[in-house]
Amino acid sequence: MSLLEQINADMKSAMKAKEKDKLQAIRSAKTALTLEMTKTGASEIEDAAAVKIIQKLVKQRKDAADTYKGGGREDLAEKELLEMSFLEVYLPAQMSDEELTAAVQKIIADTGASSMKEMGKVMGMATKQLAGKADGKAVADKVKALLS
Repeated sequence: MSLLEQINADMKSAMKAKEKDKLQAIRSAKTALTLEMTKTGASEIEDAAAVKIIQKLVKQRKDAADTYKGGGREDLAEKELLEMSFLEVYLPAQMSDEELTAAVQKIIADTGASSMKEMGKVMGMATKQLAGKADGKAVADKVKALLS
């Protein structure tokens, strides 16, 4: 079952169960995926592309929640975090800190990098290998820590 089919099925079940918040989050994901398919002229969307779009939506929710918290609007922040939790279900499992450290150490060894000057080379390889498995900021922080 493709990710889009899974989202459609979950949307139907959320409608039947009258789960408004979950339905709103799933609809936003379906809309983003449909827009991407329209833009590319495709009748299907690959799961890898769908995951990237959902990651973007999750990041938007997280940023919005942080902004609301900074403005003292806990109620709106909680709503964003709730929607984010409904969307994270569609993402692959994220790497633990230990797994990320091991993966970045292997990439550093493979590239032969030894200083911060070579961070770009390491990040390029890490971004490709760890796409979808770890947050980009977490990867960058780990690379900086291990190279310095």
